[in-house]
Amino acid sequence: MEHLSALEKAGVLIEALPYIQKFNRKIVVVKYGGSAMSNEELQKNVIKDVVLLKLVGFKPIIVHGGGKEISKWVEKVGMEARFVNGLRVTDADTMEIAEMVLNKVNKRLVTMVEELGVQAIGVSGKDGGLLKVEKKFAGGEDIGFVGNITDVNPKILYDLLEKDFLPIIAPIGLDDAFQTYNINADDAACAIAKAVGAEKLAFLTDIEGLYRDFSDKSTFISRLTATEAQELIDSGMIGGGMLPKLGNCTDAIRNGVNRVHILDGRTPHSLLLEVFTNKGVGTAIVADHEKEHML
Repeated sequence: MEHLSALEKAGVLIEALPYIQKFNRKIVVVKYGGSAMSNEELQKNVIKDVVLLKLVGFKPIIVHGGGKEISKWVEKVGMEARFVNGLRVTDADTMEIAEMVLNKVNKRLVTMVEELGVQAIGVSGKDGGLLKVEKKFAGGEDIGFVGNITDVNPKILYDLLEKDFLPIIAPIGLDDAFQTYNINADDAACAIAKAVGAEKLAFLTDIEGLYRDFSDKSTFISRLTATEAQELIDSGMIGGGMLPKLGNCTDAIRNGVNRVHILDGRTPHSLLLEVFTNKGVGTAIVADHEKEHML
């Protein structure tokens, strides 16, 4: 902002005004993970963005991952991280490490928010029966304590939001027998966004957004409807880790979330640029009937 004139800064604020009005008191779920978490500077930028959203009247909820950090600690104790179809194989020892690490990450994020003068409360999916799960299988294979969300009880989140706290959620849940399970953070963010009727769900990822052809940067998609996203999934053109993410996005839209954003968490302030500017920086997935609306 230093190089902007005072007039240009005013222009930026004025451009943001209709978005601030439209989303005032609306719930926004931010899924935060990947490389954007591995660098302290990027972490601070993301947290500043979310705090700003809160201070201009949004109701943000952060759902965080911690995969890279979990892998680091698994290796530290001499174990090997294994994955099946992108899901971490989680035996009892790995589950213990994952829960410790996710709670550590959770409280670090709480601290960063508190440092900026906003009160945050970190919870895991265990708290208040927030996330109930069953055992998840990867293509029929048993991958241990990995949970598939069966039910979300958002009461604790509504209570925290009503009391003006910023909830920060670690993706851990309990099954009917009160066994602890690790949950994919994308799945958790999606389920929570649906349960609280979020206006927006933003995924901070390690890519700029969606491409029709990932090897061709000119095929970037800045906006598409849920139906177009489904067509993209069915076409087989989207591969790797993006496929389940895109599936989650379309599912969220079909279940009442108004808009889903896929953003590059490594780009400073991508969240603010996407939420507050006409052009945006990532890919927005919208409900089919929303196609023509700018906001």
